Amino acid sequence: MKEIINGTEIHYRISGTGKRRVLLLHGWGCDMKMMQPVAEALENDHQVLLVDFPGHGESGRPPVPWGVPEYAQALTDLLTRLEYTPCAVIAHSFGCRVAAWIAAHNPDAFDKMVFTGAAGIRPKQTEESRRRSERYQRLKKCCEFIRHIPGLRYPAETMEEKLRKHFGSRDYNALDPEMRKTFVRVISQDLTELYERIQASTLLIWGDSDTETPLWMGKEMEKRIPDAGLVILEGGTHFAYLEQIRRFNTIVSHFLKGDE
Repeated sequence: MKEIINGTEIHYRISGTGKRRVLLLHGWGCDMKMMQPVAEALENDHQVLLVDFPGHGESGRPPVPWGVPEYAQALTDLLTRLEYTPCAVIAHSFGCRVAAWIAAHNPDAFDKMVFTGAAGIRPKQTEESRRRSERYQRLKKCCEFIRHIPGLRYPAETMEEKLRKHFGSRDYNALDPEMRKTFVRVISQDLTELYERIQASTLLIWGDSDTETPLWMGKEMEKRIPDAGLVILEGGTHFAYLEQIRRFNTIVSHFLKGDE
C-alpha cells in the first residue's frame, strides 16, 4: 500500500492481529525487508506496520533534500492518517533517529521503544579523522579552483569524484548527488540533547562489536533516556539484531508484554 505524504509516495504494509500496534523502522540504505524477520515473530500477537522510508525500497524520493525533522514529520503524518498511534516502535540505526525525534517532540506517539544499533549521537572526532577531513577539504577546494580553468572542467570533476570515493563513506558513495544532500543533512544532526525528553520506556539492544554505532553510544543513550535499559549482544555487529534474530525477538517479545 502507498500514501502520498509531504510530496512523496510512501510504501507501507500492515500485517498481523492483536491489540498492540507495532511500527518497524529500517536503517539507512535498507528497506522494510530488513525488518521482516522481526515482523514475522510479532504478527501472531500484534498488528505490525512496516514502512519504506522515502528514498528507500518502494517509496518515492524526498522532493527536496530532507533532514531528520522532515523524515519525522512525514512518518508522523502517515501514522496520523492510518490512525496508528499510540504504538510501540522497533527501529534500527537511521530509523532510531526518526523515532527519537518523534518521541521527543510528541510524547504520546510511542508507548514503548526498542532501539538497536541506534544512530543519532555524533561520533567523537579523533585526531586522525580530523586530519583526514582537513585533507579532503583542501583537495576539494583545489578541484573547485581547477574546474573554472578553461578546458579543465571534466578532469576536475573526475578528480573530485575519485576524492568522494576515497574519503566518503560506503553509504555516501552509494547515493546519487541529490540523495547525498539528504544523507549529509541526516548525519550532520546531533540528537544527543533530545534523549532526555523521551518519556517512553526504551530498550536498547546493542552488538558489542558494532563499529558503525559503537557501544559507547548505546551507553550514552541509556544514561540520557529517563526510562531506558541496555542489553548487549556479545559478538554482534551493527546488524546484531539479524545475526542473533531468535534472541533479539525473544527479548523484544518479553519487553512488549511486560505490562500486560
